[in-house]
Amino acid sequence: MKLVYFASVREAIGLSSEDRDVPHDTRTVGDVVVWLRGQSAEHGHALNDLSRLRFALDQNMVTADALLADGQELAIFPPVTGG
Repeated sequence: MKLVYFASVREAIGLSSEDRDVPHDTRTVGDVVVWLRGQSAEHGHALNDLSRLRFALDQNMVTADALLADGQELAIFPPVTGG
């Protein structure tokens, strides 16, 4: 799965994107995030509060309970504030 990180998530993880083989039992966006938390201390810190994160699958906004399909791109970013 192609993972893309934005803003403070990117800064905390230290990567703008990465390709990962996620476990077969990851069925939702939330499952991926929970799995990613255990991949490094940086991932754990960046992804520690699921309720504060926003997601896009193939550039379409989704919630954490969105179901995954093979070959998708998952973007993860913090809430965006405007001004």
